[in-house]
Amino acid sequence: MIDFGRDTLRFMRENARWLGGGFLLTMFSSFGQTFFIGLSGTALRETFHLSAGGFGGLYMLATLASALSLPWLGRTLDLMPGWKVVRFTMPALALACVLLVLAPNLVWLTGALYLLRLFGQGMMTETAYTEIGRWFVANRGRAMALILPGQQAGIALLPVFVVLLDRAGGSWRAAWIASAGLIALVGLPSILALTRVGRVPHSQEVKASALRTARSWTRAEVLRDPVFYLLQVGALAPPFIATVIFFNQDYLIALRGYDPLIFAAAFPVMSLSTVVFGLAGGHLIDRFGAVRLLPYFLAPLAVTSAVLGLIAPVWGVYVSMFLFGISNGLTSTMLGALWPEVYGLANLGGIRAMIVSAMVLSTAIGPGLSGLLIDRGVALPRQLLWLSGWCVLACFVLAYAARRIRGRATDPAALRSA
Repeated sequence: MIDFGRDTLRFMRENARWLGGGFLLTMFSSFGQTFFIGLSGTALRETFHLSAGGFGGLYMLATLASALSLPWLGRTLDLMPGWKVVRFTMPALALACVLLVLAPNLVWLTGALYLLRLFGQGMMTETAYTEIGRWFVANRGRAMALILPGQQAGIALLPVFVVLLDRAGGSWRAAWIASAGLIALVGLPSILALTRVGRVPHSQEVKASALRTARSWTRAEVLRDPVFYLLQVGALAPPFIATVIFFNQDYLIALRGYDPLIFAAAFPVMSLSTVVFGLAGGHLIDRFGAVRLLPYFLAPLAVTSAVLGLIAPVWGVYVSMFLFGISNGLTSTMLGALWPEVYGLANLGGIRAMIVSAMVLSTAIGPGLSGLLIDRGVALPRQLLWLSGWCVLACFVLAYAARRIRGRATDPAALRSA
């Protein structure tokens, strides 16, 4: 363990520039993530006179549109360096924050949500994982784990900041104006300075990890691959479930009578466990490979959903957030490192754009479906038990998919026919 810790510190020192850029990319994606938008959910519903189902449907429409746009926009990462993509992504994200504040009607509100989801959740995360996947080879899992705390820093700090700003006499609009300023004046110049120079993997790294990076598939080949769709059964569960929970956090707080500040204070617990188990997951991936660990990564999420659905006292929130962090840590490192092992590097930007698009689509469906069910009397805790069952079934599907991937890696004929 000591050697592992020292090795990680050395790795961080030697690669601080690129890891720092990835960290900030994931951190500043927070402004387009559901957990942050959900903090203003009640205010937005009241301002525009929307029900839970109405706002969920609107959010679903905006997120669906961003999912359909992402495969086209994400392809830019195969055509130009990531820092050039950042030059238009982050100003667009800052503009979306301002547009949300100024939106005079539902049409403009939908447009603002669309831009937040496309450039925040979509392109910021897509850029971070694609660049890290190319910059690092032998230590890809560890690198993914080390940029993951960026998003967790946002999750830990932003909910508390928004609640405290509101109690100090501010408003949800002030929080979004401040967010635009942070993106444009702090995030953009910092990320550009760190990512302008790309990292080239050492020859020893490439040689050591040759068996862990597949031959480069085209996007057309990926779409014809049956295993791709089996993998989506598991890959779509975490973003769908997380979106359902975070989008409906105000509803859950009201349903169970939680103090909003106490609920917000549980987010750092999730962030801490995410970081710890992300690093542990990265170490396991670098040692065993993402494909071998594939059947097991949804087990913590199954337990998380069941705990949050069944335990009503406030201590249950802290337990579920701790478990959620375990799931987040394992999931983020797994899904960051998996795709190069399965589909290679040459077209990684375009392939990841399709995958992230599917994930964004799942986050579009989640709020609309959960809001509709709530309007029809199906409480969120019951929905969470159904989602736990989805995770259990997906583990078996992923075990089959992992066997297929390992089989074709050793069977050239099977690979050519895939």
